[in-house]
Amino acid sequence: MTEETNPNVEEETIIAMLMMRASAIGDKNAKDALTYETEDSVEFSLAPPLVYHGKDEAGLQDWFDTWEGPIGSDVHDAKLTVGGDVAFWSGLLHMTGTKTDGAEVDLWFRQTLGLVKRDGRWLVAHQHASVPFAMDGSERALVDLKP
Repeated sequence: MTEETNPNVEEETIIAMLMMRASAIGDKNAKDALTYETEDSVEFSLAPPLVYHGKDEAGLQDWFDTWEGPIGSDVHDAKLTVGGDVAFWSGLLHMTGTKTDGAEVDLWFRQTLGLVKRDGRWLVAHQHASVPFAMDGSERALVDLKP
């Protein structure tokens, strides 16, 4: 088995990439954060619209600029599955920080990432973030849930 096909090496490489991406997001650096995504990425974000296609550096930086200081994050229940040149990651993310209007953010949400290996580099090709909603007919987002 060569190093390129060793699942442990691939997992370590992906985790290192995801940590660098998370650091760029925490530091509110849209340009760096997007270097870890494919040009044709698809994103189902917490914010509208229903779907984003490709990279939107200006839009991401605009969102980053609504934060005072860094964006904190913590991951729980992460799972990574690697198969060839594709991988699947899922986990619960805890986003914290202060918005420029003074609002404190303390949000748990679910995230799933689809990754592909292109030209020897692992990149995020698909991402989905969500929170559950109340099934009582109110359609209220349940943003106060914790693991």
